Amino acid sequence: MKAIFKGTFALTLLASSIMAAPVTKAQDFVSILTCPFGCGVMEGNTIFGNVVARSGGNLFIAAQETPGYMYNVRTMTEERRWKHTVFGTEDTIIQLALHGGTEDVSEYLPDPIPIKFQLLHGEAYWSQGKFFVTTDPEIKTIEDMKGKRVSVGLVGQSDWGVYPRLFLKHAYGIDKSNTDIRLLNPGGLTQQLIDGTTDVCVTGYGTDPSQSFHLKSGPLRKLEASGKKLYYIPMDQWAIDKMNEKFGTTWLGMTIKAGTLPHQEADFLAGFNRGYKAVHPEFPEQLAYDYVIATHKHLDEMRELNALWQVLTEDMMVDGLSEDNTHPGAIRAYKELGIWDKRLNFVPVTYPEL
Repeated sequence: MKAIFKGTFALTLLASSIMAAPVTKAQDFVSILTCPFGCGVMEGNTIFGNVVARSGGNLFIAAQETPGYMYNVRTMTEERRWKHTVFGTEDTIIQLALHGGTEDVSEYLPDPIPIKFQLLHGEAYWSQGKFFVTTDPEIKTIEDMKGKRVSVGLVGQSDWGVYPRLFLKHAYGIDKSNTDIRLLNPGGLTQQLIDGTTDVCVTGYGTDPSQSFHLKSGPLRKLEASGKKLYYIPMDQWAIDKMNEKFGTTWLGMTIKAGTLPHQEADFLAGFNRGYKAVHPEFPEQLAYDYVIATHKHLDEMRELNALWQVLTEDMMVDGLSEDNTHPGAIRAYKELGIWDKRLNFVPVTYPEL
């Protein structure tokens, strides 16, 4: 796979030039809450802001590094962000945030977030935290993981840390009371599997609706480079269905074909959720329209500059969108672009009723 961005010098040049671009009107400024530098999204959005600035017009976009998507949804409760902030998120984060403060999710979302945020466009399908990897051929199912050493991500990480623990506990009855569950960052949990100090860990993979593009995460590539024989532990469709029924979420089950991942000898089922750019309902309609138009306009150019944008097809942009969950300005843009009806081919993101 291509590097996430093509050259440190190029990224530095792009970032510096966007800061030099003039802001014509305050209402045209958009800040994007992303994730930690190195996640790929931060770098891609920085480049996107520069590309938009160089194209002319009144839209000015600045990527803002954050601790991650769990932080993003919590900080979007601040009213000062509502009219000028786009944030990186996922369907399942917005849905779980509506359960904030309840016993099942209070460790990750301690306060209620009763906001039905509105979507601008889809970004990718993410599977990290909804399947597992091991070097032990005797661990074949998630049930086999009970009592083992299991390394997952941190509390602030949605895919790496929150989702695997929710699935393990509420679908399989596996938690810290009966299993050695360790919380580390992606690099740390990956190194534990390489060193043999853990039995199972999560790893990352992303794709698009048609699974035409394959984004293998840095941790997965590190596992591949270790020379260790890898075995994949699938998710069960019944577990995905159970979680969706419990939380009102829209996790999807999809088959990852043999040969897609390192050492993968057979097809297996993984859970997926979908990444999005979203806003508060009070985000200005014209600004939402301009943002979506700019995203669509620069798709081809951005695919050449940032690997994560390779999955951002027209289908991916409208995957999961509906009249109920999408910002009116974005809907107007899609109708003008002639691609709004493409959304009908996909499962819409819905809001749970509490």
